[in-house]
Amino acid sequence: MFEPAWLAGLFASAFLSATLLPGNSEAALLAYLHFNAQGVLPALLVVTVGNTLGGLLTVWMGRRLPKAPQGRAVAWAQRIGPVSLLLTWLPIVGDVLCAVAGWLRWPWRQVVLWMLLGKAARYLLLAFAANSIGA
Repeated sequence: MFEPAWLAGLFASAFLSATLLPGNSEAALLAYLHFNAQGVLPALLVVTVGNTLGGLLTVWMGRRLPKAPQGRAVAWAQRIGPVSLLLTWLPIVGDVLCAVAGWLRWPWRQVVLWMLLGKAARYLLLAFAANSIGA
């Protein structure tokens, strides 16, 4: 398959996976790496950026809500701070953390930094594991 089309599909899957919409960026990444083992770096870059931007959309939507709900997730996030966004790659929990970051109006720079690091680490580990298993 033509590589730009694969990368566009990876981006779309990663973006959707970070929202409440369905998308399976891990499967898309593994499929891409299966057919294009030399394209690890562009693939990691595309899925990380796409997934981070999808998470930032959820943060932005959280900022639009009038009042932050109180609950265990909000209390935990307040106690830990923006570093908790390292866990935004987790299913369901990650979406909640993104929304909480928006509700709490955390600074964008910190949100982007911690979210990007967490998501990049997840995809890097996945690519490493796929390479180790396939070798």
